Amino acid sequence: MAWVRACGVGEIDPGEAVRVEADPPVAVFNVDGEFLATADTCTHAESPLSDGYISGYEVECAWHFAKFCLRTGKALTLPATTGLATYATRVEDDTVFVDI
Repeated sequence: MAWVRACGVGEIDPGEAVRVEADPPVAVFNVDGEFLATADTCTHAESPLSDGYISGYEVECAWHFAKFCLRTGKALTLPATTGLATYATRVEDDTVFVDI
């Protein structure tokens, strides 16, 4: 595991996400100032979740509307049945880091 710079704190507005180019890609979400990170790829059809719809601690895939919990990665609705990997985050000097 390695801490990787994801973005600056001010680069993600609340309710938005950014994609971190890693292998596999990671999405970092800003939920009212709390930064959460999951795998960026929907487990149903490989859509980027950083392009999804964020509501509270859930993200909805833009392609087929599967929902996932941002805290646990759990698949909440069909058509997804497999959860997402989640990653630890930390903020240091106004920079968001992800433990990949």
